[in-house]
Amino acid sequence: MPDSMPDHAPSFQNYIDGAFVGGGAGAIDVTDPATGEVVGTQALADARDVDRAVNAAARLHRERTLRDMRPIERGRMVQAVGQYLTAHREEIARLLTLEQGKPIWESLIEVDGAARYFEYYGNQAATVEGRSVPLGEGYFDWTEAEPYGVSAQVIPWNYPIEMTARSLAPALATGNACVVKSPELTPLTATWIARAAEAAGLPAGAVNIICGIGTEAGAALCAHPGVNQIVFTGSVPTGIAIATAAAQNIVPCVLELGGKSAAIVHDDADLAAFENDIRWGIYFNAGQVCSAMSRVIVHESRVDELIGRAESVARGLQMRPGIECEEFGPTMGSLVSDGQRERVAGMVDAARGEGASVVSGGYVPNKTGAFYAPTVLAGVTPDMAIANEEVFGPVLSILTFRGDAEAIEIANATPYGLAAGVFTGDLDRATRAARRLRAGQVYVNEWYAGGVETPFGGYGKSGYGREKGREALWNYVQTKNIAIKLAGPT
Repeated sequence: MPDSMPDHAPSFQNYIDGAFVGGGAGAIDVTDPATGEVVGTQALADARDVDRAVNAAARLHRERTLRDMRPIERGRMVQAVGQYLTAHREEIARLLTLEQGKPIWESLIEVDGAARYFEYYGNQAATVEGRSVPLGEGYFDWTEAEPYGVSAQVIPWNYPIEMTARSLAPALATGNACVVKSPELTPLTATWIARAAEAAGLPAGAVNIICGIGTEAGAALCAHPGVNQIVFTGSVPTGIAIATAAAQNIVPCVLELGGKSAAIVHDDADLAAFENDIRWGIYFNAGQVCSAMSRVIVHESRVDELIGRAESVARGLQMRPGIECEEFGPTMGSLVSDGQRERVAGMVDAARGEGASVVSGGYVPNKTGAFYAPTVLAGVTPDMAIANEEVFGPVLSILTFRGDAEAIEIANATPYGLAAGVFTGDLDRATRAARRLRAGQVYVNEWYAGGVETPFGGYGKSGYGREKGREALWNYVQTKNIAIKLAGPT
């Protein structure tokens, strides 16, 4: 393939065993959701392609090429993948915007985030250590952390390159071989991961990337007997199907299944500063974020002020094609597809029918593309569907509370438990709330506080397992114990 790629490349292929190849299921058009124009065509894998990819990864694992490498050397290769992405960040961001719809400046943030995962886990490769276990004189016992072997990774469409990096980097750092199933809606940027793997010198079979319909290629991958571990980010129904398939083969999973995350805003919160949390928490990537701040539970004494500030943030955003938005600013791109836009619109209409009031937005703009206006809903109550079901769009629901215990009860009332937030000037109050919130991560006075270094995962229907941070490394290794009876003294 050429070293640079045009914006509207006509065709993209799968990557299996170190080679770019077509797909047995034909090809699919990938369109810019902001314009409806075709960005490129993506080869689709069938079950035979999945089998080839898994077999390539399994062969590499059997050959021990990657896992027997000195960890610091393996880590350097992982870091080199990130360095390649950084070197091509503008080209990758442009392609990402065209296929996903987000502004270019958001895409640049995503590419930088992807590179950071490879940098971080490349640095961590040499830190995965076993321990010695004292059994008394006459024995020597120790543990080793061995890679599972073939890691199957099913990637979501909202952050295709960053989410690929989030699972691929720690898997490679610990010596696994990987088969990545890219999303049908946004598969094109995965080509850059393949090219980065080649540039970094990773051996053939270490990284395999296929695109296919989830019910076909995705199902075949997750049920494949050659897969030893599965990572999935996506919907609850698909997560259940994947976990069921994995259980048939006794294969461990990491599942990140979304959320209905709430921010509790107390009467002493800094609402001027909170405007920035609204901007990033629910309107970044047009709200298509699993840990989006989709609910705000505000003390009744501050609700009017908060509604006014939320309305100001929403009305201040311009809906524009992402390709026009190179500079950071008050811009929001389209949703990923017309289907996703219609889903969001339907949920807002249903909330209106249940009694919620639309403060801002709540409509499909009269323009080309899968746009939906940044929306603020007031008068939302905990029993409404909009307060319990994931929207995955730019819709903020505002609820109220009187006492601290009531706020916690409302926040914990959904079946999800991915993220939560507490906004208050009282650190004791924040600490008490953080310990009572049923969520995998709690942000205090800044939504999305944290980074690559901090563990991420959910409770309840938000899934299980942890990604990011050192905790993620243990998803990809299993403990082996070795006990030796020593010869007696001579």
